[in-house]
Amino acid sequence: MIKAILYDLDGVLVDATEWHYDALNKALAVLGYEITREEHLRFYNGLPTRKKLETLSREKGFPLALKEFVNDLKQVYTRDVIFHECRPSFEKRYMLSRFKKEGLRQVVCSNSIRASIDLMLNRTELMEYVEFFIGNDEISKPKPDPEMYVLAIKKLGLEPRECIILEDAPHGIQAARASGAHVCEVKGFDEVNYFRVREFIKLVEGKSHGP
Repeated sequence: MIKAILYDLDGVLVDATEWHYDALNKALAVLGYEITREEHLRFYNGLPTRKKLETLSREKGFPLALKEFVNDLKQVYTRDVIFHECRPSFEKRYMLSRFKKEGLRQVVCSNSIRASIDLMLNRTELMEYVEFFIGNDEISKPKPDPEMYVLAIKKLGLEPRECIILEDAPHGIQAARASGAHVCEVKGFDEVNYFRVREFIKLVEGKSHGP
């Protein structure tokens, strides 16, 4: 029996993948660096900013001494775009409110920092449906390591087999699979709705009661 749903945030509950890409490149441009669209899709998508910058240092010689400066500047740009672009989605509010009424516990686990998650959940009016959330600044190993999901499942007091995880990015999917929970993979924000997730839960629970 599925008792909880663990959601990634960017690209699942909030259509924010492009916001992070644009905000980081805006910060990097100050120093003459850029992550191309191909590079973003191939490797960087879903990683926390500090990990992206460490990779950029290896790939293109980005000076790590300026990592915190660029990270802080990127957060400023991210917060600005959240204020201007982040709005409620009826489809997502319907999904979370209905699952809550059905007794499913709901958690958000994101490679964004806690402050950004808090802001996005409030701007989208989803906070009231979420039991708690975990950001990358609260754990030692962000996705693709499963630490975040393992911690959330433990905090819920559940077994991995009692949880499903919604993920869209490769690093997040890798983390979700390694946690031992059931993984519902989506291609992005537009694929996430109540009926798709309910069907996935039905499929999982059907298998668990099968011969």
